[in-house]
Amino acid sequence: MTTAMVVLLCLCLAFDFLNGIHDSSNIVAPIISSRALPARLAMTLTALATFSGPFIFGVAVANTIGGSIVLPSAVNMSAIIAAVCTAIFWGLLTWVLGIPSSASHAIIGGLIGAVVARAGWSSINLGGLLKVVIILFASPIIGFFVGYLVTRLVVLLSWNATPRINTFFKGGQIATCIALSWSYGANDAQKSMGIITLGLVTSGYLSTFKVPIWVVLICAGMIVLGTSVGGWKLIRTLGAKFYRIHPLDGFCTQISSALVILSAALFGGLVSTTQVVSASIMGVGSAERANKVRWGVAKEIALVWLVTIPATALVGMLLYQLVSLIFH
Repeated sequence: MTTAMVVLLCLCLAFDFLNGIHDSSNIVAPIISSRALPARLAMTLTALATFSGPFIFGVAVANTIGGSIVLPSAVNMSAIIAAVCTAIFWGLLTWVLGIPSSASHAIIGGLIGAVVARAGWSSINLGGLLKVVIILFASPIIGFFVGYLVTRLVVLLSWNATPRINTFFKGGQIATCIALSWSYGANDAQKSMGIITLGLVTSGYLSTFKVPIWVVLICAGMIVLGTSVGGWKLIRTLGAKFYRIHPLDGFCTQISSALVILSAALFGGLVSTTQVVSASIMGVGSAERANKVRWGVAKEIALVWLVTIPATALVGMLLYQLVSLIFH
């Protein structure tokens, strides 16, 4: 392999590892905060289910990343490397700050900025980008309302139950945590798969865009490794800052998030796990009572979501200039 391809592989695996650390909290925060499972056991369960996600539900999201946002003819290795570097930088920055940001937004913004810096705005597939952006921004809204409706339905069905029903909700969270982890693996683990495959096509190692099985294995394995390490600071953000999560809340949050993320992944829709889970948490809380949710924290995180794509696009433009000099 060329030096550029080796560098891209290493960067994508590092991105997957950091993404796993960063986003593991999205999966395990509800089940840990509601005390349905101990933290380490929840992490292990999440890691195993996440790894199997791409093998069970396919790699449609990877195809979206590699073929729907930019024109393949406008891409070179420097642009791809700059996009991944941008996503890593943004992930580290928000991790240090303890903010649940979006790796999906970051990789899209970085790719847009780097490719525009190389070939101009005509290199962007506007139709494909519009579909991706609509799904990205609509999915948390859908997650909020699905969380609200699921909670109202569960409360209605269990309105005369005894406190022992919490045992059912805690046990049910194990199944819903597995489903959410599957959806996570079928969505987030595929970002690097799409980028690596795009690099293989650009470098001439592949004639068509088809994700090799070894790419699926190493990307899924690395994101699982990051998930096993876990992001404890972000777990506290998602699990406690919005409101105190009880077994009912965790159960409804995981069902709602899994439904939205997995539905999108099956059709190749790129969504942010962080956004969907956070929005579902708020939807579940507001279904019980609106003042239960700490909306100030939600507003802070929403502001970061809105600025991520423009900010990372700018960083991607700057990094492309640097990377192109290095590999020139």
